[in-house]
Amino acid sequence: MAKTASLLPGTAALTDPMASLGSLLREWLPRQRWFAGKDRPVTDLRLLSMTELFPGCLHLLVHAEHSGVPAGHGGVPAPAGTSVPPPADCYQLLLGVRRELAPRLHRALIGRPVAGPLAGFVIYDALCDPRSAQLLLERLRHPGASGPLRFEADPSVPISAGLAPRVLDAEQSNSSIVYGDEFILKVFRRIQPGVNPDLEVPWALARQGCRRVPAPVAWLRTTQPEAATLGVLQPFLRDAADGWTLALRALATGDDFTAQAHQLGQATAEVHLALAEAFPTGAHREMARTAAAMTERLEAAAHNVPALKPYAPRLRTAFAAL
Repeated sequence: MAKTASLLPGTAALTDPMASLGSLLREWLPRQRWFAGKDRPVTDLRLLSMTELFPGCLHLLVHAEHSGVPAGHGGVPAPAGTSVPPPADCYQLLLGVRRELAPRLHRALIGRPVAGPLAGFVIYDALCDPRSAQLLLERLRHPGASGPLRFEADPSVPISAGLAPRVLDAEQSNSSIVYGDEFILKVFRRIQPGVNPDLEVPWALARQGCRRVPAPVAWLRTTQPEAATLGVLQPFLRDAADGWTLALRALATGDDFTAQAHQLGQATAEVHLALAEAFPTGAHREMARTAAAMTERLEAAAHNVPALKPYAPRLRTAFAAL
C-alpha cells in the first residue's frame, strides 16, 4: 500500500489528544444511534488507546460514562447508604483529521478543536469518508499489526482491491460498510472484551461445514487495553431477506408461503444442530457469565429509570433461565 506523509503532529505532540477531542466527543457521542446512553450527558470520558491507523485517521478506544437520565430530566438519588456506579462503556472511534473538510463530508463533522495538539484541524467520522473506508479495506487485505491493532484474514478467500464503499444508514448499534456489493464490514462501536459473537459464531458454523451463515473473510481486533474484536468482514448477501419479510411479502401478494416456510425451518434446524456441535455444554459457563452481566446492567437501569422496576422481576427470571 502506498505510503503518504502524515498530516498530524508528531507522536510526542499528541501525548494529550483529549485536550483537543474531549469536549467535542462529549457533545457528539450522545447524538449517535449506536451510543448506549443516547441523549444522556457524558459525565466522564477517558482515552484507553490511540493508533494512527493511516495518515489522517486516528483509531481510538474511549471509556465513556453517562448519566442514567436524558438531558433535562431530574435524576433519581440512590437510597441512603448505597452507591450505584454510572453506566459506562468502551467505544471504538475512527476519527478523520484534516485542515479543511470537503463539502461532501459535512454530515460527518465532529468539530474543530480550539485547544490542544489538534487545534486548527477539522475532526470528522472517518467511516463516512470513502477514502478512509477504502484504506481500511486495504489494511484488511494485507494482514499485519499497527500498534495494538491486529488485521487478520482467511488466506483462502481473495479480497479484490478498489471496491467502492458505501455506508449503510440503517445500523443502530454498529456501523457497516458495503464494498462493491461483494463484502460487508461491520465495525463494532460498543466494544466488549473477548471474541465478539459476530466473529465467533460464523467461524464455528463454518468449521462444522454449515454454509447457512457467511463465514468471516477478515477481521480486526485489539490487544489493548483488553483483547477484543473490533470488526468483521463477510460476504455481502445482496438479495437476502429475513423470514418475517418473506412472510409479509407472501401475505401481501396472496402467494403460498408453505414451501418457503419449510425451507426456513430446515435452514434453522441445520444452524441449530451445527451450533450444538460447535458449542458443547461446557459453553454454558460463558452463557452464565453473560446472564450475570445482563442482570447487573438491569439493576443499574432499573435504579436510574423507576419505570422499568415493574418489569425487572420477569427480566431477572429470563436472564437466569439462560
